[in-house]
Amino acid sequence: MDYVLNVLQAVVGIVNEMSPYLLLGFLLAGIMHAFIPDGWFNKYLSGNTMRSVINAAIFGVPLPLCSCGVIPTAMSLRREGASKGAVVSFLIATPQTGVDSIFATYSLMGLPFAIVRPIAALFTAVMGGAFVTLDQKDEVQSEILPEAQDEASRAWSEQRDLSFANRCVEALKFGFVEMMEDIGKWLVVGLIVAGLITALVPDEFFAIFKDNTALSMLLVLCISVPMYICATGSIPIAVALMMKGLTPGAALVMLMAGPACNVASILVINKVLGKKTLVLYLTAIITGSILFGVAIDQLLPREWFTDHLMSTHACCHDVAGWFEWTCTGILVLLLLNVLRMKLQHKSACSCGHAHEGHCHCHDRHDHCGCHTHENDSHCHDEVSCEKEVCETKTYVVKGMTCNHCRSNTEKAIRSVKGVESVSVDLQSGIATVVGDDIDDTAVKEAVESIGFTLTTSPE
Repeated sequence: MDYVLNVLQAVVGIVNEMSPYLLLGFLLAGIMHAFIPDGWFNKYLSGNTMRSVINAAIFGVPLPLCSCGVIPTAMSLRREGASKGAVVSFLIATPQTGVDSIFATYSLMGLPFAIVRPIAALFTAVMGGAFVTLDQKDEVQSEILPEAQDEASRAWSEQRDLSFANRCVEALKFGFVEMMEDIGKWLVVGLIVAGLITALVPDEFFAIFKDNTALSMLLVLCISVPMYICATGSIPIAVALMMKGLTPGAALVMLMAGPACNVASILVINKVLGKKTLVLYLTAIITGSILFGVAIDQLLPREWFTDHLMSTHACCHDVAGWFEWTCTGILVLLLLNVLRMKLQHKSACSCGHAHEGHCHCHDRHDHCGCHTHENDSHCHDEVSCEKEVCETKTYVVKGMTCNHCRSNTEKAIRSVKGVESVSVDLQSGIATVVGDDIDDTAVKEAVESIGFTLTTSPE
């Protein structure tokens, strides 16, 4: 029982310290999502040049995309004309940081870590993109597909027509609902793991690694490269490991390699971009993280990175103020709302019949193919079919894990000729497509081009 209380105390202390900054980061992430047009990045990432690589790294550092959501987004950019170098740069920079994780890093690890982390992500991304660009210097740049241009124009037109009030609502929905859906689970996992390390791992357990930069980094790389962990969820784990004796440089390796590398991203990059690009991608991440880790341990004062850690440890045992508890309460309510949505989705669909997953009641769709779901209402009532009755097909998409995955899948399918509307359910993976003479092969190729797999849904 004492162990459980110690773990709980450690988790609550970390949450109280992080929650104000997390909420601020989620809000800024929502504002970026609502006020920056979807196709705005694409035009700066084409061309097999260092300029596109640097642009991709600069755009990727503040974007609040989780480690899984960045994969289909990057593959969509590639499909729309971005160079391989720019795509790799984006893949490296984006999952390592984000406005939410930068604020959370500052809250638990202090200003030096909050500054070094995005700089390291930017440098590593440019390095990885440069490797690929030099390797692909003779490659003929792929043209932006006409259907992708049409989709980007439609997205820009829809976003431009939104009022300021609607944009604000969209910002709040994205920041406090969709982002919580995407990273809430991994944030909780990270907090629990940090609490377990803090409360249960003896201080002498990492004695062999104490102040040993090489061994510490080797340990962290072995743990973090195959493991899935988001940029925000990695923070409490890095803090807990530092408090047990690992060096600040090793903690930075965890913050960089953990979010940027995982089995899912490795498999997709190998499939879509090729084995050689994958090797260059992994080389850049591992080399960059080690270089910055060694620089922190050998060139910078250790106190810059440990003084705030000690104050954080003390705060975890102090009584938090009303503001911290209020922010923690709001964060808990947001997480409970996500849990409620998932449970509600499993128990019933909009037609009132109980289902384990997706609602298959297609007898209620109108000519625009509108299907209303508990969590994802994607009514495209502005679309009118040329035929009096449209063809409706369902597919199963495998590999999606977050709302960015869902939205990129919808975007890819919608670009297929003949598709009038599409609604993808994240929980079940079922894609409902409405249109005229839909080509199953084209739909499959569109989905696989962003790293997922697709099969025809059984009736």
